[in-house]
Amino acid sequence: MTVEQTTPPRPQRPSWDDYFMQIAFTVAERSTCDRAHVGAVLVRDRRILATGYNGAPSGLPHCDEVGHLMIDNHCVRTLHAEQNAIIQAALHGVGTQDATAYVTHQPCLTCAKMLINAGIRRVVYAGNYPDENSRLFLSQAGIVLDHLPRIRSADSVYQPD
Repeated sequence: MTVEQTTPPRPQRPSWDDYFMQIAFTVAERSTCDRAHVGAVLVRDRRILATGYNGAPSGLPHCDEVGHLMIDNHCVRTLHAEQNAIIQAALHGVGTQDATAYVTHQPCLTCAKMLINAGIRRVVYAGNYPDENSRLFLSQAGIVLDHLPRIRSADSVYQPD
């Protein structure tokens, strides 16, 4: 008598990019600025180095507590997700050289410059953010910029396509 073993079909596993992007969206749920719930995950060798979401500096009041601080149509109360991820890595002594940044939104110009100086080599983003200078700077620095669109409830700056 022969015993035949069968295993049930396994659901398809997400790609590494899909996996880390989903984590970035989960991180974004911690955001305290409702204009844009942004999350960032810094990864090297398929290991998470640091995460960040947009919110006020530690110990200061958040937008969802005291409202937005608007200047030129931007809320300046918060640090951006990419900035917080880089700061968290630095605070804990974690190097970011040659890492990939997974971000729920295309980085703005300031964040692009910070990612360049942090040694990030690739940026994977889901939603568009209207900043052509950011794209230009990342390209000039030799950083790969990959768009991995997602469908979700849009906040005020998120555009899936």
